[in-house]
Amino acid sequence: MSFRIALSGLNAASTHLDVTAHNIANVNTAGFKSSRALFSDVFATSSNDLSATASGAGVRTASISQQFSQGNIDFTNNNLDMAVSGEGFFVMSGREGLVYSRAGAFSVDREGNVVNGDLQKLQVFPVTAGGNFATGSLSDLKLQTTESPPKASEKGDIGVNLPANVSPPAVTPFNSDQPDSYNHATSMTVYDSLGTPHQATMYFSRTATPNQWEQRLYVDNQPVTVNGGDAFSTLSFNGNGILDPLTANVSYDDFDAGTGSTPISLDLNFIASTQYGNEFGVNNLYNDGYTTGRMTGIDVDAKGVVSARFTNGQLQQLGKIAVAIFNNPNGLQQLGDTSWAETYTSGGPRLGEAGTSNFGLLQAGALESSNVDLTAQLVEMITAQRNFQANAQMISTSDQVTQTIINMR
Repeated sequence: MSFRIALSGLNAASTHLDVTAHNIANVNTAGFKSSRALFSDVFATSSNDLSATASGAGVRTASISQQFSQGNIDFTNNNLDMAVSGEGFFVMSGREGLVYSRAGAFSVDREGNVVNGDLQKLQVFPVTAGGNFATGSLSDLKLQTTESPPKASEKGDIGVNLPANVSPPAVTPFNSDQPDSYNHATSMTVYDSLGTPHQATMYFSRTATPNQWEQRLYVDNQPVTVNGGDAFSTLSFNGNGILDPLTANVSYDDFDAGTGSTPISLDLNFIASTQYGNEFGVNNLYNDGYTTGRMTGIDVDAKGVVSARFTNGQLQQLGKIAVAIFNNPNGLQQLGDTSWAETYTSGGPRLGEAGTSNFGLLQAGALESSNVDLTAQLVEMITAQRNFQANAQMISTSDQVTQTIINMR
């Protein structure tokens, strides 16, 4: 009997060594969670359930449980690297269906999908038409490979300071090619519906009426009329240099940019313009148009919102990374490649958003390192080794006892 008891001890010590070796081998595996071997005694009782004289039958492996403690967050230079700080798991779609992982080393496949090393696709809550996120459904996170479409200029804000002490232009009538026929000018770029840029120049001329200016707009050196045919709009200021709001909004007549695009309809608001001092200044030139753009990178905020950056200065939301938590993560089934699957013991996943409840936060440009404590594992290795030696010695002692009995005369 002692042989079998000692053999169970050898098996337990061997299992302890295997678990420890597995932990040490994965000390540098991103998102890895260490395991712990738990053992139970084997106690045989008599047929009448009288155990006062039972000596026990050894030990068995009760379970090997995962330790889901937080690993250190190591920062990287890759925006597609992500780490969960908290209890959540990334949701991945693969050959096995939905699986769950803490390893956030992602890349892009040839179709633009964000995947891990096992080509499992990262799942997000898709963006709705209204700019919200459909938290009731999941979709693959796919980086946009097409260009960002252009937008024609429609509205703009102009803030200039027109000097209060200048005289009307010495040369009349106005001529855009004659600098002496206006006081000041400034330019900005506007865009048509095809994304073609055009230079828009605004000319300002002081009139004989106190605190009044004429403003003209030329696009690609061609005049743009207002009010159905007027050559200029009038900007009127009060004695404190503040623009009269009734003259601040200027709606220009539709004009053809000559590129085959739809006519440009431009509204400019000059409310931020002033008439102070003796120098001309440009404080703000803005319009809402932009040309086509190519994606240059992605941003991921702490709540998991993934946005694509484009060369035209635009940001486009691609989705919100889905995070899953479980009532009993220790009940998850290990699949390898630092991924897990739900089981009856773990309970079903609860999907949510990072930054809410206990779903944790996301850190872009970082990876969660293994939670293996190497020093503690080396101590476990020594302990398992000593247990193995002790059980081996027990077998040797039992062999000697048996041999003594056999040699009795």
